Amino acid sequence: MASELDELIGFLTSPSPQVKKAAIDIVRGLTGSEDGLSTLSHHSDTLLGSLSKLLGEKKQEISEPAAEALVNLSQNSELAEKMVSIGMVNKAMEILSKHDLGITRLSVMLLVNLTQLATGIISLLQTGDEKVKGLNVVKLVRFFCRSSSETKDDPFEHVGSILVNISRNEAGRKLLLDTERGLLKQILPLFGTISPLRKRGVSGTLRNCCFEAENQLNNLLLLSEFLWPALLLPVAGNKVYSAEDTSKMPLELSSVLSHEREAIDDPDIKIQAAESIYLIALQEAGRRALWSVNGPRILQVGYEDEEDPKVMEAYERIGALLVHGDEAEQPSV
Repeated sequence: MASELDELIGFLTSPSPQVKKAAIDIVRGLTGSEDGLSTLSHHSDTLLGSLSKLLGEKKQEISEPAAEALVNLSQNSELAEKMVSIGMVNKAMEILSKHDLGITRLSVMLLVNLTQLATGIISLLQTGDEKVKGLNVVKLVRFFCRSSSETKDDPFEHVGSILVNISRNEAGRKLLLDTERGLLKQILPLFGTISPLRKRGVSGTLRNCCFEAENQLNNLLLLSEFLWPALLLPVAGNKVYSAEDTSKMPLELSSVLSHEREAIDDPDIKIQAAESIYLIALQEAGRRALWSVNGPRILQVGYEDEEDPKVMEAYERIGALLVHGDEAEQPSV
């Protein structure tokens, strides 16, 4: 089988388009099973390089199955590490910059898998080169913001997962919070889109960025117009708020909470929002900012409507902090 597999992988570089297509279709099929992945992993040194080259093929009938194979292979952490080491992150970014290849979504998914690794995050952030440092992330945010979440086929909606991954890294969080680049300011309004994936991506990214609240609270609060809706609307419950309540809120909150609306039911988003609020409220200035938008009242009403025990626990942590003002153990990134 080994010699047959070597021969198959060799066909990936064949000058004949027909032979190349037949070979990549077989390889893609093998990556769809655990046994196939295990067998291919023993030939990764030659396989990954060949697949990387096929990503640049102009014919989608070749580039697409190559991308699918790489996405499947990158679910294996050891193979993903090898991909990062041979420059697959930059290759995927190159593909994304060429909007005519028809494999945008797959390239994004490949980056989602690769940035689950510390080495993948570092590669995407380009931390070793000051001239281009952060440029990849700037491009991804631009793609994320420009693509339409109102359509069923949004090839960039999974960029939110990439942003969550890189925001687990301190350098990634600082890049996103850099006021000169204004990346978080661009990302936060997308919480209002209809795509659940985008909402989770924005919420998870913001939650991770809030771990920098101790040192970058001012930068977070500069985004209050977008920050508080992304944090408080998920935990506001279903109730239409009274005029007395909304009179103490900024317009971006009062205009939504004074009318009937579709509540956010995703418990993960609610917990992420609550943890973000908690991290901000650990700072005295953060607690003052929360009070200034009538945040405690929103949390009170939302808690009364909540039924999920884990979400309720997240509310209660904030409540205890607001009552006592004591610092407690932080959630982990």
